Amino acid sequence: MKKVKVRLRPIVSKLNLPTVLKTTILPGDSTESLFIATQVGEIFYIRNSSLRSFLDIRQRIIKLGTSEPGVSGAGYDERGLLGLAFHPEFQYNGLFYLHYSVAGTQGPGALPEKFKPNPCDPGTLNLRWTNRETQYDHIDTVEEWILQSNGQPQRRRTLLNLRRPFFNHNGVNSLNFSPETGKLVLTTGDGGAGYDHLNLSQDDMEIAGKIIEIDVVKNSFIDNPPVVTRFNELPAPIQETLSVMAKGVRNIPGISFQRFYHQYIKYVGNVGQDLAEAIFSFVHYKPIPVTQLIQASLRNAEPDQEGLINFGWRGWEGAFPTSIIRGCSENPNLDETTIVYYNEAVKTSVWRLPPLTSYFHKDPRRDKFGGTALTGVQAYMGNGIPDLTGSVVFTDLARQEEFRPPVRGVLAYTRVRTDGKLNDFSVIETDYNFGSGSAYFVNLGTNLDQTRLYLGVYGSMKATDFNQGTIFEIAP
Repeated sequence: MKKVKVRLRPIVSKLNLPTVLKTTILPGDSTESLFIATQVGEIFYIRNSSLRSFLDIRQRIIKLGTSEPGVSGAGYDERGLLGLAFHPEFQYNGLFYLHYSVAGTQGPGALPEKFKPNPCDPGTLNLRWTNRETQYDHIDTVEEWILQSNGQPQRRRTLLNLRRPFFNHNGVNSLNFSPETGKLVLTTGDGGAGYDHLNLSQDDMEIAGKIIEIDVVKNSFIDNPPVVTRFNELPAPIQETLSVMAKGVRNIPGISFQRFYHQYIKYVGNVGQDLAEAIFSFVHYKPIPVTQLIQASLRNAEPDQEGLINFGWRGWEGAFPTSIIRGCSENPNLDETTIVYYNEAVKTSVWRLPPLTSYFHKDPRRDKFGGTALTGVQAYMGNGIPDLTGSVVFTDLARQEEFRPPVRGVLAYTRVRTDGKLNDFSVIETDYNFGSGSAYFVNLGTNLDQTRLYLGVYGSMKATDFNQGTIFEIAP
C-alpha cells in the first residue's frame, strides 16, 4: 500500500486523558465546534480557537485508578466518562447522551484472583458469573441530557444502568448515532479480565459484548431503571427500545459510518487478546429486537440470527482462533501457541464476520509494527490528504517494540476490498517530535462530514497522572 506521511498539528494541550473527540453544531450556531470528553468526567469544546467548558461531571465518576493494581501498574483504568453522542437534531433540540462509570459503585469484582484459561482443564473454560448483585466491579450508566436555553446542561433521564463484572472492557467512544436509523448505538465490551472467561459475548441474553441500538424516540421514562446485566432483567418499556446489532465483541473503540452512494459502510474495531487486533466492515445487517431474543430464550429456542453481525469472540481473535501463548521451556526464543476454545471456534466459524484487516502483536514483516491495543477507527472522506481519501484510518496505543520509554503510538490505514478478502494495511508516518516523553495514541475522532481527523495523545497509561493530553489535527 502507498506510503503516506502526515503532519500532526497541535490544537490544545495539558488536558486529561481524552476518550471522545467529535464535532457538532451548538444551538444558535452555524459552524461546528470540536468537543473533547476526558476520562475523569470533563467535556470541553473549542470555538474560535479557544477552549471552553461544556460540562463537568467529575463528581459523578467512579474514583479512577483504584482497582486492579497488578494491571499495567497502579493507576491504570478503563472506567470513567466513556461515551458522548449528540442527537442528530442537537442544534435544535439540545439533546445529548453520556455513558460513564458511576461514583460510589465500586465492588469487589466477579473473581477473587487473576485468571487464565487452561485448555486441559474444562473447569477454567466454563466459568459462570454468580452472585452478580454482590460480585461485580462497578455500575455504568447511559443517560440523556439536554442543553437548556440558558446554556446549562441538565440530566433528563437514565436509559440503562449496567452492572459490570470487572474494571475493564467497557468500551470507549461508546455512543454514536446511526445516520441510517437515527438510533443511538451503544458499543460495549465483554466485561473484562481477559479471554471472556464468563462467556458473555456470545450469550444472547447478556448485554456485555454487544452492539446495541437504542430508539431514543420511544417513551421509556422510568424513574431509576434497575441495575441489570441481562436483557431479560430490564422492564418491558426499556426492552422495547433496544435491538442487538452485533455480538462477539471483546472491547471496542466505537463504530464509524462511511457514506457510500446511498448506503453506509460500518467500521468496527475489536481489541485483541494476545495475538491480533481486528477491524471489521459491513454494509447490510438485520438487528434483532431484544423482545424477540427474550421470547426465544423463554421457549429455549434459537432466535433467527440471519443478518446479525457476529465478530466471533471468544472463539476467534481477529483472523485467528483464540489462543493462549506460553514460552517454550526448551527454547526461550520461541513461543508455543495453543487454541483455547476449539469447540467455540468451530461453532462460530460459519456465523462470524471475517475481519477487513488484522494487525498483530508480533509482526516480522518489514514496514509493519507490533501492536498493543486498537484505540480508534474512523473513515476519512476529505481531500486534504488525497492518499487517504475514502480509506479507514486507525490508531494503536503503542508500538510493542517501543514499549519502553519513550513510547510511541501508531497511526495506520486500510481500505475496503470489493472482493471481501482480508486486506493489508500501511503505517502512516507522522512528523511531530514528541521529545523524550511517552506518546500513547489513545483516541481518534472526526468532524461531521469526515473531512478532518483528530488524534488524542497522552503521556501516561495511568488515569491518576493528570494533564498530559494533547489533541492534534491530522493534516497534510
